Amino acid sequence: MSKNTEFRGFSSKAVSFFNTLRKNNNREWFLSNRGDYEVYVLQPAKLFVTALGERLKEFTPDLRAVPKINGSIFRISRDTRFSQDKSPYKSHLGVFLWEGSRPRMECPGFYFQMDPSGVLLGGGIYMLSGQELDKYRKAVVSPGSGSELKKICDDINKNPGYSLGGEHYKRIPAGYPSDHPNAGLLLHRGLYAGIEEKMPEELFSEKILDYCVKKYKPMIPLHKWLVSVEIGEYSL
Repeated sequence: MSKNTEFRGFSSKAVSFFNTLRKNNNREWFLSNRGDYEVYVLQPAKLFVTALGERLKEFTPDLRAVPKINGSIFRISRDTRFSQDKSPYKSHLGVFLWEGSRPRMECPGFYFQMDPSGVLLGGGIYMLSGQELDKYRKAVVSPGSGSELKKICDDINKNPGYSLGGEHYKRIPAGYPSDHPNAGLLLHRGLYAGIEEKMPEELFSEKILDYCVKKYKPMIPLHKWLVSVEIGEYSL
């Protein structure tokens, strides 16, 4: 792939790279094939981040799209310290565009993942903690923001193939009513929507941008709600 500054889609060689990596997940193989990773995965991923960021900023102007590893592009190396799976590399591409002043994974954003079996697109926040979790819970039970969130979640669930995630706790947190209409949302430590699909033909052209925007659209209200919680605007 040339170093063109315009995103033209991913090559089928990117999919082939991850497919072969799954069968040869070791340091020796990866180092021998690192050039393919950089040409067929990393270079187009950087262009993809920039192009997707431009498209999504039409809906969320403050979205951060950082076209580099440990920016919007996740490292391919796995953290195996606390995992039984000691495979050193991820067999997928992960991309995240986020909004907020906190570290990226503590902010709401949009996730894209590609592996040999297909794509996964998500929107929301994976894990809340401390003060942010407290803000979230208060917003869930506040009349204005709580009713808005319920409508957002109901609307997302009406879309075929979409699901909500982030439920973590078994009991309603102390101090909150167990009979509240949004009680189920109080069991969450994160809140995100997602959809998984088989490999779309659009991946191999710039049409993947239109594809992503279409898939993200039902998630945008959830993203905006979570951003408003972070900055303390509960009346939506």
